[in-house]
Amino acid sequence: MIHFGGDYNPEQWPEETWPDDIARMREAGVTMVSLGVFAWARIQPAEDVFDFDWLDRVIDLLHAGGIAVDLATATASPPPWASLAYPELLAQDETGAVYWPGSRQHYAPSSPQYRRLAAALVTRLAARYAAHPAVVLWHVNNEYGCHLHQDYSDAARDAFRRWLADRYGTIGALNDAWGTMFWAQAYGTFAEVFPPRKAPYSHNPAQLLDFRRFSSDMLLECYRAEKAIIRAAGATQPVTTNFMGAFKPADYWAWAAEVDVISDDCYPDPNDPESFRAAAFQRDLMRSLKPDVPWLLMEQSSNALNWRRSNAPKAPGQMAALSMQAVARGADAVLFFQWRQSRAGAEKFHSAMLPHAGTGTRTWREIVGLGAELAALPALPAGARDARVAIVFDWENWWALENPDHPVVLDYLELVQRWYAALHRQHVQVDLVPASGDLAGYALVIAPQLYLLRADAAANLTAFVRAGGHLLVTAFSDVVDECDRFRDGGFLTQLSALLGVRVEEFGALMPPGSAEPGQQQAPFEAPGGGGPLTGTLLAEELWVGGNSLGGAPGGRGSESDTASDVGSSTASDTSGHGVTGGAATVLSSYTAGRTLGLPAFTVNAVEAGLAYYLATIPDAAGTAAIVRYLLAGAGVDPVLAGLPDTVEAIRRGDVLTVINHGPDAVEVALPGTAVADGHPVGTVSLAPFAYSLVRTA
Repeated sequence: MIHFGGDYNPEQWPEETWPDDIARMREAGVTMVSLGVFAWARIQPAEDVFDFDWLDRVIDLLHAGGIAVDLATATASPPPWASLAYPELLAQDETGAVYWPGSRQHYAPSSPQYRRLAAALVTRLAARYAAHPAVVLWHVNNEYGCHLHQDYSDAARDAFRRWLADRYGTIGALNDAWGTMFWAQAYGTFAEVFPPRKAPYSHNPAQLLDFRRFSSDMLLECYRAEKAIIRAAGATQPVTTNFMGAFKPADYWAWAAEVDVISDDCYPDPNDPESFRAAAFQRDLMRSLKPDVPWLLMEQSSNALNWRRSNAPKAPGQMAALSMQAVARGADAVLFFQWRQSRAGAEKFHSAMLPHAGTGTRTWREIVGLGAELAALPALPAGARDARVAIVFDWENWWALENPDHPVVLDYLELVQRWYAALHRQHVQVDLVPASGDLAGYALVIAPQLYLLRADAAANLTAFVRAGGHLLVTAFSDVVDECDRFRDGGFLTQLSALLGVRVEEFGALMPPGSAEPGQQQAPFEAPGGGGPLTGTLLAEELWVGGNSLGGAPGGRGSESDTASDVGSSTASDTSGHGVTGGAATVLSSYTAGRTLGLPAFTVNAVEAGLAYYLATIPDAAGTAAIVRYLLAGAGVDPVLAGLPDTVEAIRRGDVLTVINHGPDAVEVALPGTAVADGHPVGTVSLAPFAYSLVRTA
């Protein structure tokens, strides 16, 4: 069953509208609503006053109407009385400025007073509704960290010190990890340590990295505390909190183990014709976080938003196409923000399932149509792992890579999504994996910009290649340890033997389109004689073979001048992962600039697998060319061949979904039988935003 519905906020409306809401929900095919997300002030109008009578009536009305409830804990926005009585629960920015009430999410996650008040609320909610037959899911808080990524308050200061003491044990260990002898930062006690508040110049990068970890952990502690209260009340329903795709402040790999089912909020921009690819990336990330459990699309918009500079409406059919994209990529729920469009408040221009303009609108007709389509779908396979390609996506690396004071500014998410988009255009299904995750079953793994690489992750990537996998490591990888420190022996120290190369200089280039003088591009040859490609941002000076910088450089000649026999054993192993170091084969060299003639793209054979290294960051066209080369070498075929790149094809077990996101109708030959009626499909014409579901088994 695919659940269908959205956020329901009856506290914003007079009670006489509630029966009409239920009637319209039944008309639209709604099966579940999220209830009470921002209802703290209504449930608890004063510290010692709780009012559940109205909530009882709403839940009973929904239950009588056959509509299930995803019950929120309402802790996402403390009511004004709480801020007045306990101003210490308010968060602060890095300058000490207070985040005052009047918006939402103004609390300090590590504040003892916030946690106490939240616990009291959740305790009463869980005790009252744990056994209610309408409640099928618990929704803890809402979009943790969305608006307030990091808190620098005194509550955060005290919690940060405790967190550091737990992590390092002694102040000496912290000083070593942070390298505090630089700039006379050495600490005598943990009481001397502060959050990285406003400072004259650059902060200690290890401190910044740990504060990122701490901030994610504080949010996760809040979630765990509320979940524990729900379980202590005897509730057996699944517990979730809504994620927000690739959200930098929270390490969702760590969070995934704590939530019973992944749920996600996703808002592609209709102004961007490529936004369906970013949405696909987000869906695949959610599926990959907990691959054996279907996830829930907790929020999307029915039409236009309110919070972008330009809030374009969705085109006719686009809402349904994006909804079906989520289902095809593993979702078992399609929900919206929100059910009834608000009449007042900051989000009154945000579209809803039931628009302010009523049931005579295109939005309402499309909502009703989608509800009927989802209700007619049979049960879809869960937990199927259909991808043969994975992209490494690592939150700690993201945090460290985007610290200041690096050779060049890199946007990690944009670079990861560039690889994803190239694979998506080839109609190849992709999983996202952590660097230390299970890589069994993949033919090809792409690891973009793994600047921070832990030892266990390096060993994991090495084992993948030795077992027969094809691995691409890209520029500015394996540079620092988990404390953002250089390792002894230069750069690329853990993967050097696997890759058969060493990096001497990162070779920063001017950003593309920069008006400043300097080299902006690093042209290099496409592997296999495919023509010229363009490298950007970095053009590393690469050495082929040898595990010390005293070895031979790649050379400034032809490929034949610099290539060695693939897999030769001419170098010692410094990685510690049991790989015999060899000189890589040069597949492509730079053709101009200060790196003229040096290797740009190499491959090294290690036992049954191949390890590639790309010493620059190609533009979109270059990324596409490299992807085609890698897919051919790894023997990876598209889900469905011969499609335009605006048409996506996704497998969910034996169900193939094909969606046309382009502006023109397309003819597509589909194998198998229609999921709707079991009849053979053959060639179909898909109008813009049309889709077809086919069973291929």
